[in-house]
This record gives sequence, C-alpha cells and structure tokens, in this order.
Amino acid sequence: MNQYYFSLNIPYQTFLAHYNGAASSVMVTTDNGLRIQLPATRFRPFLSQIGLKGRFRLTTDQNNKFLKLEVL
Repeated sequence: MNQYYFSLNIPYQTFLAHYNGAASSVMVTTDNGLRIQLPATRFRPFLSQIGLKGRFRLTTDQNNKFLKLEVL
C-alpha cells in the first residue's frame, strides 16, 4: 500500500464546477511534491458549506489503484 498526504483549500463556489460535472477531476500536490489527479467524485463526501478544506490521506494499492481517501 502507498499513502499520500496533501492539503486542500477549495472554496465552495469553485468546487461547484467539479460537483456539477463540468470538471471531472482534481489535481493535488502531495507533501512530497508528487502531482496526483483524482476524480472529483471522490471528494464529494468531504464538501461542506465552506468548500473543500483540510488535510487528506490517499491510500492506493501496490498498482496505484485507489483504495480510500480520508480526511485527517
């Protein structure tokens, strides 16, 4: 398993384009400088009135297939 840590701060209005399907993915930069593209739908459970804000941990298998995304 691989784990990647990153922070996000996307205002609600900005994320609406992703939420409504106009943009299908979110590009994040991990703490180690690695850029990872994730489907925007993976972030829907974490969207609040202020947007998408916080520290996250992405866990993938040995083939870099998505396993889970958690807010820390």
